[in-house]
Amino acid sequence: MPLLDPGLILLAYLFGSLSAAIIVCRLMGLPDPRTQGSNNPGATNVLRIGGKKAAAITLFGDMVKGLVPVLIARLLTNDSTTLALVAMAAFLGHLYPLFFGFKGGKGVATAMGVLIGLAWPVAIAALLTWLFMAKVFKVSSLAALTAAVLAPFYCWLLAPDTAYMIMMAVMSLLLIWRHRSNIQKLLSGAEGKIGEKAGKASPPAGDEGEG
Repeated sequence: MPLLDPGLILLAYLFGSLSAAIIVCRLMGLPDPRTQGSNNPGATNVLRIGGKKAAAITLFGDMVKGLVPVLIARLLTNDSTTLALVAMAAFLGHLYPLFFGFKGGKGVATAMGVLIGLAWPVAIAALLTWLFMAKVFKVSSLAALTAAVLAPFYCWLLAPDTAYMIMMAVMSLLLIWRHRSNIQKLLSGAEGKIGEKAGKASPPAGDEGEG
């Protein structure tokens, strides 16, 4: 079916454009995450402004919107290039959501959901890396950056498909780019810790390593 691949890719982008952070905060009566804390619509910022329950729901939602489009695509095709493009479209939907002015989160949780559906061994390796770094340093952005840097290597080692490896390399570069302000804060020692409460005065956007 000639329209199958473009249709799956478009559907994945639209699904990825649903911002779990904004939707969860609205439903739970919390401030808009784009105006509080780091101003980033991601799980770590929701943790700061709304607590663990809201953050957990946001994290789950962002992962699901990366996972579901890939699983649907898997039911309809086994072409690795199509699957990689669907995965990338869902990820880009989170970064640049159509429904929220193309201003989205950093993409860590959605990338994890994408990887679970595409190549779960790579997802586990990246998740363990994130958990280790977060446990030791308690800085979400540092954990995310470390996982992003190592993810292409994990893909080459555990899922050596050309389309997957290209997708993972591009995704990792985008993750690093979206964390460029975090890199500056890390170098200056000004990056916030996981679980810090958001104050009324919002720091510049980009203080999150998740979402």
